Amino acid sequence: VKIFPAAWDIIQQLRNNKDETFANTKFAIASRTKSVEWAHDLLEQFELKNWFDYIEIFPGDKKTHFSNLKSQSGIDYKDMLFFDDSRDGRYGNCEPVAALGVLSVHCPNGIYEESIWTNALGHYTKWSTHKTPNTIVEWDGTITTGKVVDSKKRFSGTVKFVNKEKRYGFISYGGHNTRDLFFHFNELPNDQTVEEGEELSFTVANDPRKGKDAAKNIEIVKSGNGDSDSDTVNMRVFSMNLPFAALLSNGYKTLETRNGTMFTPYPEGTKMLLHVGQRTYPDGNRHIDVMKSGGLDDDEIRDLKSLPPGFKKGM
Repeated sequence: VKIFPAAWDIIQQLRNNKDETFANTKFAIASRTKSVEWAHDLLEQFELKNWFDYIEIFPGDKKTHFSNLKSQSGIDYKDMLFFDDSRDGRYGNCEPVAALGVLSVHCPNGIYEESIWTNALGHYTKWSTHKTPNTIVEWDGTITTGKVVDSKKRFSGTVKFVNKEKRYGFISYGGHNTRDLFFHFNELPNDQTVEEGEELSFTVANDPRKGKDAAKNIEIVKSGNGDSDSDTVNMRVFSMNLPFAALLSNGYKTLETRNGTMFTPYPEGTKMLLHVGQRTYPDGNRHIDVMKSGGLDDDEIRDLKSLPPGFKKGM
């Protein structure tokens, strides 16, 4: 195990801090690894444990880490800057922490260059003039700011997925640029249940425990059991960014559940639509090394990474 040279150089600069730029700055670790003792041992070996002002290492919810940090330090979320390699999804950290009001920096390959640190400081200086929540500094240096939803505004959508055993589901609404919205049966009127395809009316609120939006105050507008439009068809859809969307559509890559469980409820052979994301996943071109190790040349790799004719990002 090694520390990135750039990260080590940054730490040494902070330790020396000759110009006292960071004299009043506190530094902390927030990790939800299950290998707690091992993590603490590494900090001891690298002689870093006593340098950090606060250490939160335990499995669970990253928001709990930050709640503890806020309580211990007295520093408000809007005065914090957070670096992490996992952006969103079930195991994501940047998105839920940004929802607290912390400026989050997505660095999928770690702080392997000093520019990641210096660029983040520059973004923090600009951001601190307004401190808009749900703001993430993306890996390419761009800024993404989530929308602050009016808790009184009502939306309409269609039930896309239901797990009756665990009493939750997801609603499709707002067009192709809007993520499916989580809902719990507790928000349904009069202990009712719903089926896939039913139309709902609801408000949207952020769950402070999970840092994600969820449907509230749900009303059932229309049952999904009536006659369907003969010109439409309902299908399940999942999204994947390039280059992996192209590798999948060209038959080179197969679906993998990995740590997620999104495909486990569906039997083998279930047909689904593939949505191509707007971003290119930053894996440092490791997929090219894997493909070359399989005997593919540059032309073959280029063709496999290209979407089939008629398809493009956002489709």
